[in-house]
Amino acid sequence: MMHALASGPAARCCWPAHSVTPKMDQLGKILFIVGLAIAAVGLAIWALARLGFRGLPGDIVYQTNGTRIYFPIVTMLALSAIATLLLWLWTWISSR
Repeated sequence: MMHALASGPAARCCWPAHSVTPKMDQLGKILFIVGLAIAAVGLAIWALARLGFRGLPGDIVYQTNGTRIYFPIVTMLALSAIATLLLWLWTWISSR
């Protein structure tokens, strides 16, 4: 005689508690790598601020009594160019 939970839709609906689906395993790796990347960016920003980096020439700063607005246009253009070069290099190396 078969057990009532051994067959039917209830037996196929859930993964056993000890197994991990392949998609969840990949998601865990991706989240870990994204977390490390965010931590690295935060550390770099903190280190640059400690070294006295306040932006590049060409960044716009508007300052009045009690208000300061900062537009890092040139800094963002430079970071975009660096990120584009790094991604291009990564795709070029991985396609070889």
